[in-house]
Order: sequence, then C-alpha cells, then structure tokens
Amino acid sequence: MKLDELRKIRERAAKELSLRTGKARVKVIVSMGTSGIAAGAREVLSAFLDAIAKHDLKDVMVVQSGEKGYASFEPVVEVREEGKPTVIYGNMTPEKVARVVREHLMQGKPVTEYAIEVKEEEG
Repeated sequence: MKLDELRKIRERAAKELSLRTGKARVKVIVSMGTSGIAAGAREVLSAFLDAIAKHDLKDVMVVQSGEKGYASFEPVVEVREEGKPTVIYGNMTPEKVARVVREHLMQGKPVTEYAIEVKEEEG
C-alpha cells in the first residue's frame, strides 16, 4: 500500500469519527439490534455516513443504538433536533437515506411518508 492510499484511509476514518462524536445540530440514531442488522441496518448506517460526508454536513452526528422496539419496521432510524419533534423512520433503505438527508437534514422538512412515529420534544 502506498503512502497516499494510507493518507486517504486515515482522512476518511477521521471524517467518519467526527460524524460519530461531538456536539451537533442533528443527531441521527441508527438502530443496530439483531433484527435491524438482519434487515440491512449496516447498509443504512453506511449510506448516512457517506451522504453526510458527501454534503459536508459538519453539524450532523450519526450514532448507533440497540433495539428500539420497532422490530417489524427495521431498519429504524431516529432523527433528533433540539427544539423539534423527534422523527422515527422505519423500513429504511440506502435509497431512502438520500431523500432523508436531502429533505430532513438539509432542508428541515421531515419525510412524512417514511415516518412511523413523531414524538414531541419532552421538557
């Protein structure tokens, strides 16, 4: 492996790590329980990381969680924004991720046809 290739791998790893840590305007939580993984949650997580990096969204954090209790809707993704209702998306696919990133994360408009639940902010 050449030094340039190693640098690119290191830069990509650093960028992905920054998407998983720190303070953010939006937090995307991908359910990675057994049923979620079996339904394709790994591919959904990867699609979110790729799309967020592609659009250079520095204020969006992506994290993993365990089962959310929506087994029949896996893969499940929760989008939390401070001061706004939490939107839970079900039956997510990498193709649906592109639309959620474009409309919800970038424009602030939840994709209601993919949503299985909207929770008002507790406070």
